[in-house]
This record gives sequence, C-alpha cells and structure tokens, in this order.
Amino acid sequence: MSLRTKLTIGLGFLFLIIFALAFYGSYDIQKLSKDADRILRDNYDSLVYCKNMLIALDDMRTAASSKILIPNPRSSSDYYANFFQASRSTFEKNLDAEKNNITEIHEREDVAELNDYYTLFLNLCVRMNRLDANPSLYFNDFISTYSNARQRIISINDINMQAIERKNLSAKHDASSMIVSMAAAGAICIILAFFYFWYFPFYISNTMSYLSNRMKELLKNLGITLDTHTRDEAFVLLQAISLLENKLTKARKPKG
Repeated sequence: MSLRTKLTIGLGFLFLIIFALAFYGSYDIQKLSKDADRILRDNYDSLVYCKNMLIALDDMRTAASSKILIPNPRSSSDYYANFFQASRSTFEKNLDAEKNNITEIHEREDVAELNDYYTLFLNLCVRMNRLDANPSLYFNDFISTYSNARQRIISINDINMQAIERKNLSAKHDASSMIVSMAAAGAICIILAFFYFWYFPFYISNTMSYLSNRMKELLKNLGITLDTHTRDEAFVLLQAISLLENKLTKARKPKG
C-alpha cells in the first residue's frame, strides 16, 4: 500500500469520526426538540382550552342567573343576552378544539362527560331565561350541573398538567442520558483521533528517518561527506540524493 493511500485512508477515517460525532449530536438535539414540541403542541394547548372554557362557563353562569339575581332585569336583558351568546360561542369553540386534541389516558372520558354536562347546563340556561319561566325552579339543578361541568374542566386540566410534568421528567432523563452518551462518543472519537495524530506522523517520520540514515551510510561508504545541520529528514534525503547523483554523473564521464 502506497504512502498516499495510507494518508488518504487516515484522513478519511478522521473525517468519518467528525461526521459521526456531528450526526449523533444533531440526532440527540432533534430528539429533545421533538419532545419539547410535543409537550407544547398537545398538553399546553389543552391547558389554554381549559382556561378559556372555565372563564366562558363562569360568564355563562353569571349571564344566565341574572334573571334571579337582578330584581328588574329588563333594563339589562339585552346586555346579558349578548354576553351569554358571546361566552357560549367561546366555550363551544374551545370545547371543539379540546375534542380534537385528546392525547392522554382518561382524557377522552372527561371530555365526553364535560360535553354531557355542558348540554344539560345549556338547556337549563335556556329554560331559566324563558319569559314565562320561573328561574328558581331550575336553580338547584343549574348550580349542580355548572359545578359538575366545571369539575370536569379542572380534571382535564389536571390530566394535562400531570402529563406535562411526566413528559418533562422524561425529557430531563433523556437529556441526562444523551449527555452521558455524547460524552462517551466524544471520548471514543478523541481517542481515535489521538491515535491517528500519533500514528501517521510517527509512521512518516520513521520512514523518512530510516531513508535518510540509509542514504547517509551509502554516501559514507562512497566516501562522500554529507554536511547538514537540519533535522528535516526530507531535506537531508534530497541533499543526499543530489550528492549521489553528482557522484554517479562524474563516474560516468569518460576519462581523458
């Protein structure tokens, strides 16, 4: 195998080490990024939906109970009617979004129960605010259904909070494992690179030293003195070849 081939293989091996370490590091970083993105995309969105539903549900309760709490509701009936419709729209929008974002165990059951309680709550709100209705007849069921719906929202919120905490711990564990594996991979690559930097200069230097010493011995046997003060083996070798060439040239010239 020629020296050039050996150098090519050595440099290619060093490049392969660098590429493998960079690829492994990029893979680990991408995995951590996906873990964080999954937490934000799924569970954080559910927390936002729950917060919006709690606020909207409280506003709907306030608007629906205005007929009982306000002695003369006619002056503010339009305001509370519009307020109720706006809150209802917000609640249903976030409820639909949560139905399409179920990612955890038991979350589907809580969302289904929330949907049932909300349907009952909405029907009671409509009954309480009919012109010919007596709101106090529905008030106890109204408060009970409201509390149950609110409890389901809190349960969905808790499920996603626990999932965030669990996934966060898992991400931390993955990060710790990645640090250890990256350190191990880095140590291996450093050892291999150190071997490369030690072996190839040593191999080339020994080869050049051997050749230069043999050339010095050859010149000495021919009676040629090689006067050099440099440690550059390549320079010594070239100078020796030049002296040997001059010697051979003179020997080939015809005498007389």
